[in-house]
Amino acid sequence: MSQQLSHEQLVVLAHQFGTPLYVYHAEKIKEQYDKLLTSFKGVDVRFFYAAKALTNINILRYLKSTGCNIDCSSINEAKLAVIAGFAPSDILYTSNNIAFEEIEEAQRMGIHINIDSISNLRKFGQKFGHSYPVGIRLRPNIMAGGNLKISTGHADSKFGVPLEDIEEVLQVIKETGLFIRTLHIHTGSEIKDVEVFAKGIEVLFEMVKYFPELAIIDLGGGFKVPYKPGDEGTDIELLGKKVKEEFEWFEKKYNRHLQVWFEPGKYLVSEAGYFITKVNVLKPAGNAVFAGVDTGLNHFIRPMFYGAYHEIENISNPSGDKRSYNVVGNICETDTFAENRSLPEIREDDYLVFLNAGAYCFEMSSHYNSRFKPAEVMVKDGKPILIRKRDDLEDLLKGQPEIIF
Repeated sequence: MSQQLSHEQLVVLAHQFGTPLYVYHAEKIKEQYDKLLTSFKGVDVRFFYAAKALTNINILRYLKSTGCNIDCSSINEAKLAVIAGFAPSDILYTSNNIAFEEIEEAQRMGIHINIDSISNLRKFGQKFGHSYPVGIRLRPNIMAGGNLKISTGHADSKFGVPLEDIEEVLQVIKETGLFIRTLHIHTGSEIKDVEVFAKGIEVLFEMVKYFPELAIIDLGGGFKVPYKPGDEGTDIELLGKKVKEEFEWFEKKYNRHLQVWFEPGKYLVSEAGYFITKVNVLKPAGNAVFAGVDTGLNHFIRPMFYGAYHEIENISNPSGDKRSYNVVGNICETDTFAENRSLPEIREDDYLVFLNAGAYCFEMSSHYNSRFKPAEVMVKDGKPILIRKRDDLEDLLKGQPEIIF
């Protein structure tokens, strides 16, 4: 049975910790990771949690306790991973248009590195030669993902080394003696179609012949999770079966074994997250009503940034008569979370919860309008644990020296 928190539990947490409030359900994260392990049984596979989805240090520690590895998009995420207890061999750093000094720092940490430009590949080879195995992030020229802003593998994307530049890559290897252990692609987020991953496998298998020391095919992440009622996520069991078939075929045909890596982020934490907010005011608006809540795009930007849909539930009055509402924020911008959304009758001081709030929600929050960031709570074994306190005025002033003019 899928793990979820009840309306009653969420209301209690809202009273206990105040709103707005992020809540994460530990057992749901574990359930998602276990699904991956079960679906890929019989495959030589490693999963690396894409930390950019949610980097609270206690979430990272919990994911480590499940046995998951970690994927980092910045050197600071890699440092957080070390603080959370991950061994260097369990940390992957996939760079993106960064200064070479950051890659050097990752090398000193002893972690896995994927490099996404010929320029940095050349610098890495000139400095480290064959002594430190490295991965290449390729751009597979595959259009995929739920939104152009999160589609990263298409022909106009800034990410990765274009496939058509493979001859230049091979020249760099010849000149510097680079040890290429991994080929990596990431086509985007919200990928429902398993055939997109199959296409990625096909693209990388074509590249393997150029890299005699290659040991790993890294297919990135991007598994889709359901957001709307009736929505379907990526069929993970089908994907596991497809990957098993493809890699067994390759090994039999070429007598060459390859390990496969994935970097799920949203898949592991999105459905485990709840964002609770309180209704401040109701304003009539023609046939609808504005339900003004005690948060805004500063805390929950995905609907405004991506046009993302999040299911909203009235946890104070779930059985009320349905009517249409525009759920809006309290920021000095047009921060609309939902338009003409049918919800049980909303009253001032009711609590609403936004679902699928575990990935790219708190992580993309800010202090815009000089408002405090919310607290974060993890519920484990039915018990709430405060894993980040709510901001106070000192947090807004942090790093700003007092200068008298």
